Amino acid sequence: MRRVDAHHHVWDLTVREQSWMAGPELDPIRRNFAISDLAPLAAAADVEATVLVQTIGLVEETVEFLEVAASNDLVGGVVGWVNLTADDVADALAGLLARPDGLYLKAIRHQVHDEPDIDWLLRPDVQRGLGAVADAGLAYDLLTKAPHLPAAIRTARELPQLTFVLDHISKPVIGEPLEPWATRLRELAALPNVTCKLSGMVTEAPWTTWKPADLQPYADVVLDAFGPERVMFGSDWPVCLLAATYDQVVETAETLTANLTPTERDAVFGATATRTYRL
Repeated sequence: MRRVDAHHHVWDLTVREQSWMAGPELDPIRRNFAISDLAPLAAAADVEATVLVQTIGLVEETVEFLEVAASNDLVGGVVGWVNLTADDVADALAGLLARPDGLYLKAIRHQVHDEPDIDWLLRPDVQRGLGAVADAGLAYDLLTKAPHLPAAIRTARELPQLTFVLDHISKPVIGEPLEPWATRLRELAALPNVTCKLSGMVTEAPWTTWKPADLQPYADVVLDAFGPERVMFGSDWPVCLLAATYDQVVETAETLTANLTPTERDAVFGATATRTYRL
């Protein structure tokens, strides 16, 4: 089974600013990152395919990412963005999929955790947009934190025809109590149309002092709740560089899954992402 990195980003600050990149603590990643920067790191980690994920709410970025995927053998799929609340969301999706590089569009994502309304996913216009994503044959990446999980659970239950992918295990703060995150995550995992990315954990821990053992309890909850066949590895590069190098993230994921069988590890490191995103 080929190894897949199911979650990473690129950006060019000469094209546009990244509005989320505020504060001096983000200075280490306030520069351009391209696929050419990732390629040698991925090769060293035996990663053969990746999923390129949106960073901002602009269709223009999605178009650029599709062009990147079409021109590079490493990127196997794109998680893009459309305005889910727009009346023409179905047309927007159809337009992206009709492009020569539209076959690389695998899912849609929105920064739900930045919405002031923790029930944003339950808005009728958002629900209609998510239905259009399902009708287009795409998946939907859930970018949430623990307070947003009840709305995510209701949404996934009410849209069984849509495949949901939970990003970054819903961003629990590493070092704080597992509850209520763990109970909510298990409730979401009980729904068969949801998978989960084992990703984004190092930046939810203290950046300079974290250890794999600090992450293990959270990874154990995820693996037990979803099962390895519905868990996929993602690096969250280059955001991960705030707390760890690319190879450290990969090595940590290997440590966190050390007790799995070879077949189960194949699922986490490739098979789940390949199936879910149709790579």
